[in-house]
Amino acid sequence: MAEDNQNNQDNVEITPGTEEFGKMVFRLNNPVNAENVSVLNYNGAELEQIQDGVYAQPAYVSDDFNLFFVVTQLIGDDWIVAFSKATIENGNEITDLSDPLPTGEGLNLLGQTSADDANNLLSYFGTLVDAKRGEWRLIE
Repeated sequence: MAEDNQNNQDNVEITPGTEEFGKMVFRLNNPVNAENVSVLNYNGAELEQIQDGVYAQPAYVSDDFNLFFVVTQLIGDDWIVAFSKATIENGNEITDLSDPLPTGEGLNLLGQTSADDANNLLSYFGTLVDAKRGEWRLIE
C-alpha cells in the first residue's frame, strides 16, 4: 500500500486524479536556458521566456479552460514544471496567469475537463523521466 511507504518516495505510487497526486511537482534535472529550452517543447508549442528565469507555453487551450506550463525556480534552486490557469481574450491575448499550481494539481484539473489531454500530458512527463530530464516529487 502507498501509505505504508510514505517515507520512501521511490516506492510510492500515486494515482493521477487523487488528492495526493495534486501535491506532486515535476522537478527538472537541469536549469532551463536558451540552449536546452527546446527539449521541453510540447505538442508543437515552445516555451517562451516571459520574464527573467520564467518560461511559459500553452498546455491546453479551449473556450472555457486554459492551462499553461510555467517553468521556473519555485522551490529553492530546483527548476519546476508547474501549471497556471490562463485568461485569454480576443482569441489570442493572454491577459492573466494564475499563481503557479503544483504539476499534479494542474493535471488533475485538466483531467476533469479532458481526460485524454491529461493522459497525453502524463505521457509527455513520462518521456522526460525516461530521458532523465526530470522526476516527480511529492511536496509536503
